[in-house]
Amino acid sequence: MIYTVTFNPAIDYVVRLDTPLEVGEVNRANGEDCVLGGKGINVSGVLAQLGCESVALGFVAGETGAWLERGLAAQGLKTDFVHLEKGMTRINVKIKAGQETELNGAGPDIPESAMQQLEAQLDKLGEDDILILAGSIPKSLSQDTYERLLARLQGKGVRTVVDATRDLLVNVLQYHPFLIKPNNHELGEIVGRVLKTDEEIIAAARNLQERGARNVLVSMAGDGALLVDESGEVHRIGCPKGKVVNSVGAGDSMVAGFVAGWLQTQSYSYALRLGTACGSATAFSLGLATKTKIDELMKEI
Repeated sequence: MIYTVTFNPAIDYVVRLDTPLEVGEVNRANGEDCVLGGKGINVSGVLAQLGCESVALGFVAGETGAWLERGLAAQGLKTDFVHLEKGMTRINVKIKAGQETELNGAGPDIPESAMQQLEAQLDKLGEDDILILAGSIPKSLSQDTYERLLARLQGKGVRTVVDATRDLLVNVLQYHPFLIKPNNHELGEIVGRVLKTDEEIIAAARNLQERGARNVLVSMAGDGALLVDESGEVHRIGCPKGKVVNSVGAGDSMVAGFVAGWLQTQSYSYALRLGTACGSATAFSLGLATKTKIDELMKEI
């Protein structure tokens, strides 16, 4: 089974204006949507489009948390969130008025007792299960939370996927994650230099493998993606053609596609193709990738 973790899920309240936002005035929207999100939840959503079952783990609180759970269930997603006694699942306001303005909620505090409940859930994972950790750590949790969780899973045969930046990513390499997915800029920050060529990116990816990562998937926006797999083979792919209308969730979609592709075929080249198609399908859509769009782009890659 695939498990995703979203520490701080959110309801994105998206409002659209015909005119620029006027601060200090009453602004009237001409359209609005509510989008249920968080990086792990995004991964679960795209996995479902690909026919892969998953369980979304994490924390929810209050009426907004209950609303989020109902919404995900209506989408056919399985969840097993820890329910917090205090606070509320955050609402992020995204105002699209030419330029986009965001006001993101803080989210509830996560007490140690809730973390222990999540750990008890993860203790049940075993051979061939996959755990996907994505995104930042809420302020109420220690910044070594990823390390804490991965250390508990050592020796159990669980394949772990980590999509995080800088120290969060570097500090988990010792636990030999199955997959990490920095973009080329994040990879450059980790190794301390600007990466301008494929050769430089490959060398930096191998550096992370030497530190413990099994597979390093490097996304490069419009330049495609590069994978250095655990056998040392390099796979390179470009992007399909299309108009980018959305950057939110593209990286999560790539992770979902890669994991699904590898599970279906055990082929890293196919996993890279499907991951790229999923990431592009989200980038070319107003919401997350759909199976129809993914299938369409797979024909071009």
